[in-house]
Amino acid sequence: MGITADSSQRARRVVPRGLAMAGLGTAAGVVILDASMVNLATPAMRTALNLSTTELSWVVDGYLIAFAGLLLLGGRLADVLGGRRVFLSGVAIYVVASAACALALDATTLIAARIFQGAGAAVVTPAALSLMLGLYPGAGERRRALGMWGGVAGAGSLLGVALGGVVTQTMGWPAIFWLPVPIEIITAVVVWYAVPPSPARPGRFDLSGAAAITVGISALALGLISAPEVGWGSARTMASLAVGAVSLGAFIVAELRSDQPLVPLGVFRRVPVVIANTVMLLLGAVSVGLFYFLSQYLQHVLGMSPTTAGLSQLPIAVLITLGGFAAPWTARLVGFRSAMAGALVALSAGLFWLAQSDATSEFVPSLLGPFLLIGAGLGLGFVYATTIAVSGAAMGETGLVSGLINATRQLGGALGLAALIAVAAASGPEAAAGAGDGIAYTNAFLGAAVLALTAAVLSLAPAAHREPASGERDRSDRGSGRRPTVPR
Repeated sequence: MGITADSSQRARRVVPRGLAMAGLGTAAGVVILDASMVNLATPAMRTALNLSTTELSWVVDGYLIAFAGLLLLGGRLADVLGGRRVFLSGVAIYVVASAACALALDATTLIAARIFQGAGAAVVTPAALSLMLGLYPGAGERRRALGMWGGVAGAGSLLGVALGGVVTQTMGWPAIFWLPVPIEIITAVVVWYAVPPSPARPGRFDLSGAAAITVGISALALGLISAPEVGWGSARTMASLAVGAVSLGAFIVAELRSDQPLVPLGVFRRVPVVIANTVMLLLGAVSVGLFYFLSQYLQHVLGMSPTTAGLSQLPIAVLITLGGFAAPWTARLVGFRSAMAGALVALSAGLFWLAQSDATSEFVPSLLGPFLLIGAGLGLGFVYATTIAVSGAAMGETGLVSGLINATRQLGGALGLAALIAVAAASGPEAAAGAGDGIAYTNAFLGAAVLALTAAVLSLAPAAHREPASGERDRSDRGSGRRPTVPR
């Protein structure tokens, strides 16, 4: 036992953390990069494959649903089987699915491949974050690492919007799926070399819970997406929403009965964790809905080419990146609570400002200001919500909490996109597919602004930034052996 511990200590000393962080961050950033590029390519995919409104929505939402529904299982796999092994397996799934997306010749194949791509991302993301948290165990360095992580995520968005339009216009939409393949293969080699294998821990996998949450999310999203096309009172819509509600109820029952649940429901007694995940749910809805409609607004209403539309979104991506890196410094300067609330208020203000634009708007007077506010708000907000959620993670729990916070972000994206599509479709069903007039996008941007404002109000709750009381902590963290802490 002593030899094993000494060997482990020596391995940790010689691991180049910067190289490991670069590999993990790049892998996670590519997942975001590809999602950003897909948003810019949706008009081209719609034309090339003759996609309907619902099919176009599912190209985006199918990925998000698989991502959200399987993230919790992905986090659990990382905790039980070991982060590096699970990470490399997830990269393999993602690479194969990306190639299948690029080769798709019809809507059915493309949507199916996107679902598998989302499943791969659901394994890669929590495993990468779990491994990163293991590299930076101290509270102070962990917060700095989370700031860097947010900056890397912003860089993924930055490259996505910069490359998405150019790649789509010059090489066609399949190229956006080919681009991540060599990058992910290289990052897998880097992580295999730079990150030591993490030990497996005893445990089982709650497959029934994973199935229930995935079916529940999928059914709810299907009902929301198809309702503008088939009617809110139609049998299809009502059945989808009913199946979703029943499946989510079954998920809760399964977790209560399982001795090793996918999500120990006691974690939801930690009030900061609940608020952080709720804020992340709303931020996910805002970001996915915004970029889905913004790319189409710039092309269909303002008449921009895919390249120009992508480049015009660079201010958002740059501010997301800078916001991620600046988040720890800003929190120290003005206080964590004020910094988080201010970021979300700025995001809401930027979205309300953007909603005032119309078909005659020009970039500098009408769009640049909102874009800067939106980018800063998203960049800071994502880091602060993640920091609150993972601050109290105990050893062996990092996969769970990282999977949970990422799952709520993707769940928010899937359900938020569906809801905002319904809001946009109030001005005509064709608006959801990018063929509507300016009022459809105004409705969508206003809906996103309301979601951001709701997140800002939640972030002001004193309970969002406090440690749980002793009895509450004992109940929620029984067996963890560690006292959770959250930033003040």
